[in-house]
Parts: sequence; C-alpha cells; structure tokens
Amino acid sequence: MLIDGTERAASSGETLTVHDPATGDSLTTVAAGTEADVNEAVDVAWDGFETWYGYTPARRCEILNDVARAIRDEKDRLARIETLENGKPLSEAVGQVERCARHFEYYGGLADKIEGESIPLDDGHVDYTIREPLGVTGHIVPWNVPAYLFARSVAPALAAGNAAVVKPAEETPVGALELTKLLHENGVPPAAVNVVPGEGVPAGSALSGHPDIGSVTFTGSSATGREVGKAAIGNLTEPHLELGGKSPLVIYDDADLDVAVDETIKGIFATNSGQVCSASSRVIVQSEVHDAYLDKLVSAVEALSIGPGIDDHDVGPLVSATHLDTVAEYLEVGREELGEPLTGGAVLDREGYYVEPTVFADVPQDARILQEEVFGPVLTVSTFDDEAEAIQRSNDVDYGLVAGVITTDMGRAHRFARDVDAGQIYVNEWFAGGNETPFGGYKDSGIGRENGTQAIHNYTQLKNVCLNISE
Repeated sequence: MLIDGTERAASSGETLTVHDPATGDSLTTVAAGTEADVNEAVDVAWDGFETWYGYTPARRCEILNDVARAIRDEKDRLARIETLENGKPLSEAVGQVERCARHFEYYGGLADKIEGESIPLDDGHVDYTIREPLGVTGHIVPWNVPAYLFARSVAPALAAGNAAVVKPAEETPVGALELTKLLHENGVPPAAVNVVPGEGVPAGSALSGHPDIGSVTFTGSSATGREVGKAAIGNLTEPHLELGGKSPLVIYDDADLDVAVDETIKGIFATNSGQVCSASSRVIVQSEVHDAYLDKLVSAVEALSIGPGIDDHDVGPLVSATHLDTVAEYLEVGREELGEPLTGGAVLDREGYYVEPTVFADVPQDARILQEEVFGPVLTVSTFDDEAEAIQRSNDVDYGLVAGVITTDMGRAHRFARDVDAGQIYVNEWFAGGNETPFGGYKDSGIGRENGTQAIHNYTQLKNVCLNISE
C-alpha cells in the first residue's frame, strides 16, 4: 500500500495476488489492507489536506496539469498495466489512460474557478456563498475501468482542495498505486493521496463507514452500493454511488442498420467484453427491421477475434475466474428460459477466462437475462411495434443508467430523451459524451453525478455568509 508516499506492507502482513485474466497466472502480490491500515491512511490524509488546501487554487491547477502531462508520458506503461490486470484490449486501455489524463487536465482547469455567489437580499445586507472542501474523501474504485475511474473521483476531489484515501478493487490495484506515485512525483503532497488495496471486507467497509471522511464515492454493483450508502449515512457522510445498469438500445425502422450493428458491437462486446455498467446489454429493435438487423449482427459478432488483451483482440477475457463463473451461470439461465442463443454462448476451453460473445433473440421482457445485469458479453434482443412500446420496454427494468436510440427522426429522438428514465441518453452513437458531461443513474443505478462541473459539488460544502451593513 502507499501511505504518506511510502510503500508498506499491510498491518496484518497479508497479501492479495493479482492475476492475468488472459492466462490465470499470477502477476504480482500487493498488501491486503485492514481496518487499521484504512484508519492510518485517513489520519495521514488529514495532514495532507492541511498542506494541499494551503496551496493557492492556481498552484493546485498547475500541479494537476503537470499530473496530466506525466500520465500521458507514461500512457503506454499504464495501459499495459491495465490490460495485464483487467484483460481488456490494449488499444482500449490506451484510450482509458488518455481519459484519465484528460480528467486531471479538466479539473486542473477548474481548480481556480470554484466560486460562490452573491445573493441579493435588501439594502441592509450583503449575502454570499463560499464553496469549501470536505477535508478527506474516500474513493472505492472498481476493476472494470480502473485508471479512468480512479481519476473520475480523485481529480475533482483534489481540484476542490480535498485529500483522498483510495481503495482500489482487489483485482486491479497496481494501476492505482502507479498513478498515485505519479501524483506525488508531480507536486501532490504524499499525504494528500493514499492507497490502501484490500478486499471489500475489511478495507472497503472500513473506508465507507469511516467517521472522519467527508464523502465516499463508490462505483460497483447496486447490492454493494446499498451497503456502502448505509455505512456512509450512518456517519452522515455523503455517498456518491454509480451503480449497475441494464441499458436499452432502441433501433427504429428508419435506422442505418450498419450503424446500428456497429454501435451494438461497441456497446456490449468490443468494450471490455461487456464488463461496463453502461453497456448496451439489451437491444429493442422495431419489428420491420428485426430480421435484417439480426442477420447483420450475427455476421459481425462471429467475425470478432477473441484472445489476450495484450495482443489487442476485439474481445478479451473476463476479469477473474469468479466473474467467469457468474457469467456462465447467466448463460445457463438464458438457455433454461429461452433455449440456445442465436450465436455464442460457450465458455472457451483454454487458459484464461473467456466467454464467447453471445446473442439471445426474441427475449421476453420478464426474462431474468433481460432484467438482471450480467456484466459480460451477453446481449438480449427484443422487438417492438410502435413508439409507445419502445418507451415502455426501455423503462421496464430496475435500472436507469443509460439509454440509446438510433433513428433519423429527431422529433422521435427528443421524445425518447424526454420519456426514458435514464441519466444519459445517446442518440445515434453509443458511449457518446465525455469527461465533461455529467454521468450517473436513475432508480437502482445510483445517486449523484460524476464528470463535468457538477462533480465539484460532490467534493465541496456550501457556506452562506450574511452581513448586516445597515447604519
């Protein structure tokens, strides 16, 4: 772990083994943090906060931009680490490290622009607001996009003047440790960012329930998010929860089917093997083009290459043997509910944790494999007849993270955006938007928004000052 800039063992002496999902082989070991380690990291972070918040906003801006440049200089090495830990194609990992750098750049640009407001009351008063940092913030980072999601919460927290304690996922801790070293090497005080790898229990639960942090940011499953939220609220700590998704991609009969297939592939198969909360995991296609769409889709899916991410195949392995078992169980659920998939459906008999890209067709709305988040390369395809049914099917799940529509009718697209219960609406492109656009969900998909200027509000508290200036 990395506390006050020093690499150290866990207080218990225990370690975690990090595996290469492409082979199942051990890559390295890291410290397995305990509650005592988290407590120490939080204590140290308060010292780091005093130093970091003492810097002028302009100085914090300069440092965070230096961090962004350093990450870009190390982009190839950091991407290789992400691929070896996570399994994703190397070109995708390069893109995610670039997004990580861009996040520090973006919030570096905001560090000296966090402003309050003047509120007009009457001639006898001056009233204004101040945005102040929370102090120490907690960050529980998932394994699916580890570099970018490290930056997504740590960068705005630092821009606002906070210090941070980070608990990376046990599957992918190395990238967080290496990123933090770059922060320290480029001007962030060592005590201001501390990393405690470890299991969800004890390390994650100790951080989410710590009484001396101002907020906890968690990205992961809805079930775990509820527990993190309960632990935080128990201390009146503000939780920011970006949770699961079961996101619909609606394809109308006026859609360019080649575009529709490309966006489907990108959304569920060619991005981290479907291990993305915002994956386009269920397609709802208008009946008139259902058969033509499926013909094109199956041809495209069967042309995808599957193999080690380090060799930059289209589809890499799943992150772990445990997760492979989970996805394999859903494949069997799908077979029990629906019969054989249209294509794919096999766990590959080779080293590593590989599942074929899989498409189940003609899936009813109440099927488990349509309603539940699989978090793998498994797609359901359903049909609809008219616009009302498309909206109804889109909304008829517990999640509300993302929804997309492919159509040339912009009136229809805007009605879709108005009527679908999701935090992000994509039109004619999946994964639209960027670091600058707010991201988060409705319903079981979470609480709060990351990205954009909105994220600064997650890591500040508002103070009102009112002065009586009457004679």
